[in-house]
Amino acid sequence: MNAGEDIKLELPQVGIGRRTEADAALEDVFRAQYPRLISVLVRVTSDRAQAEELASEVFCKLAKRPALFRPGNNLEGWLYRAAMNLALDHLKAGERRRRHEEAAAVESVREFSSGSPLDDVLRAEQQRNVRTVLAGLKPACARLLLLRNAGFSYRELAQVLEMNPASIGKMLLRSMTEFEQKYREIYEVKS
Repeated sequence: MNAGEDIKLELPQVGIGRRTEADAALEDVFRAQYPRLISVLVRVTSDRAQAEELASEVFCKLAKRPALFRPGNNLEGWLYRAAMNLALDHLKAGERRRRHEEAAAVESVREFSSGSPLDDVLRAEQQRNVRTVLAGLKPACARLLLLRNAGFSYRELAQVLEMNPASIGKMLLRSMTEFEQKYREIYEVKS
């Protein structure tokens, strides 16, 4: 949003065609505080889109708390405190997710590690090769191969991919053949 742009807030109308005092008050607060609130949230999150999403959430919460608009209440203080709490919760959730993903990756390596660093390097290279070939296949073929490799039955594949169960076997065979041909074209040494 550019500095000169008007901010338009569409509020649900209570009653037919009437605009309430609460609607007007919320719109006034929005117009006055939104740019600064976004600026603060961008500093915390380093992501403008995320900051806008958090600001929207704060204003939705504010709309549900009309008592805050009464004189003597610290509306601005509540607004920024709520925004900071949401932003910090967002950062904490991202950090927890990152830690869980790292722990899962370490566990995966332990689970599949043969103990030999050379085997681990070769396995990683083979995984990259497989991903490269899958990326070159038609999306439907790649999805079919990935799901089958994950242990899905023919019936489950047909259901998930919304295909005729009778055609799964043929489609799977074609996909496997196409994958094998592309893999050989790219990675096998030609004599």
